[in-house]
Amino acid sequence: MANKPKIHDYKSLNNVVTRIRSDLKDFDYVLLFAYNGTGKTRLSMEFKESAKKKGSGKDTLYFNAFTEDLFYWNNDLQGDTDRHLVVNSESAFFSGFKELALEEKIFAYLERYADFDFRIDYEKWQVRFSRDREDNIKVSRGEQNLFIWCMFLAICELVVDAHVSYAWVKNIYIDDPISSLDDNNAIAVANDLARLLKSGKGKIKAIVSTHHGLFFNVIVNELKHHNTKVHFYHRATGTDTYTLRGTDETPFFHHVATLGELKKAVEGDEIYTYHFNMLRSIMEKTALFFGSKDFSSCIHGLDDEVLYARALNLLSHGKYSVYEPREMVADTKELFKKIYSEFIERYRFELPEITGQQEAAK
Repeated sequence: MANKPKIHDYKSLNNVVTRIRSDLKDFDYVLLFAYNGTGKTRLSMEFKESAKKKGSGKDTLYFNAFTEDLFYWNNDLQGDTDRHLVVNSESAFFSGFKELALEEKIFAYLERYADFDFRIDYEKWQVRFSRDREDNIKVSRGEQNLFIWCMFLAICELVVDAHVSYAWVKNIYIDDPISSLDDNNAIAVANDLARLLKSGKGKIKAIVSTHHGLFFNVIVNELKHHNTKVHFYHRATGTDTYTLRGTDETPFFHHVATLGELKKAVEGDEIYTYHFNMLRSIMEKTALFFGSKDFSSCIHGLDDEVLYARALNLLSHGKYSVYEPREMVADTKELFKKIYSEFIERYRFELPEITGQQEAAK
């Protein structure tokens, strides 16, 4: 469907970091889509450490799997009544945190995702949770991750506002903030993150990496008009070569990942109304690529063209339909499957060959 852009090969994570830092000289945001097992978390740590290696000191506030390790549970195995989350206050993540009392900022985010409350003991660095009238509850893994994420967003607000406690932060690096979250919260997380980053108007650079097609689709759509560079990041199994492919060089390339999410939804018969939004978004990009201004060109000439267009217009209405997630009734599911199947039949999307050597490894 298009001339394939060059695939840039790198012999080490450090070389990938060099490329990303170079991108940040020209772009405010760098977005990476990568499958699990390609070293996304190691890349985020290598990026963080690279500034120290050059002697310029720390410059990156990061959120990744190691961030979640800054918190661990005391389950009160003896009394089974005083369960609380313990915070590793030695991390730079919590610079000036005690003096700032961020509960209000944290809760402003948390109430969008969850129905529990929390209280931070800054003397003992402990967090206790409550729900309804029950105190010291142990929240689920997903709820815990949401709380940590909301704490991170509250800190990012301080970074964007140039608070003195976080004046050292020049970059924010976020790797897969959605572990253990369902699709609905994944969309909400992407929305909140994009809104926060845009509020900084490029004053703070940001890198976001993820394996989650839906999350990636939302964050790309939100930031695509805000000086953003988008890459497909990959490391073939059994090799030490890392590849970057600029997906903004190939229209809608990253939407192939979203098609994978839709395929999974169709095969699992777990289809929600917001999947119509995702499918329409892909059709719009496809139509633009072929010179048409309207997604309807993607279904033009099909036997049920009018019905398909009406369904895509009606059921993709609204921003992402995430705050009212509704599973489709059986008839609507079958309609979605037909539209999806005929679209895929017409446009035979394939992932590019990413193991070929198109440039000498750097």
